Amino acid sequence: MRARVAAGVLALGLASAAAVPAGAQDVLPAERAFGYSVRALDPATVEARFAIAPGYYLYRDRLKFSLASGQAPAALAAAPVLPPGKVKEDAFFGTVETYRGEVSVRLALAAPAPGGTVTVTAESQGCADLGVCYPPQRQSLELTLPAAGAGPGAPVEFAPAKKKWFN
Repeated sequence: MRARVAAGVLALGLASAAAVPAGAQDVLPAERAFGYSVRALDPATVEARFAIAPGYYLYRDRLKFSLASGQAPAALAAAPVLPPGKVKEDAFFGTVETYRGEVSVRLALAAPAPGGTVTVTAESQGCADLGVCYPPQRQSLELTLPAAGAGPGAPVEFAPAKKKWFN
């Protein structure tokens, strides 16, 4: 009986290992591959940042930002200026610009609210050099803007809720 159970467990393990593409076990979750954070530089300017893990890249043209204050959308004073990326011939999207390492973008608020809160949402998409691409990601962070004359605020990092085993 024990031999049959052991053989069944071994067969199940081999079948599930065959179902996972080679190298997929080494792929990071999106929130670790593309670490998103924001910080308030002053009451009118927020900096959004992605720390991109080695072996991963974000698509420049898939990077978008939006703001909300409370439950209402907030406006940007101007469209964000994205830094130039590195041109890449991509198997999925053709000739594109990508970011590796780190990318920071300053967002100017149309109606600064010293001491108020703002939610900064980033939409992004990236891939691993292993040939695995992630679906588009949407990450939102809320931060408090500094009072007038105060220095920059501390960074707020995206940390998804931890999965629970039984819920």
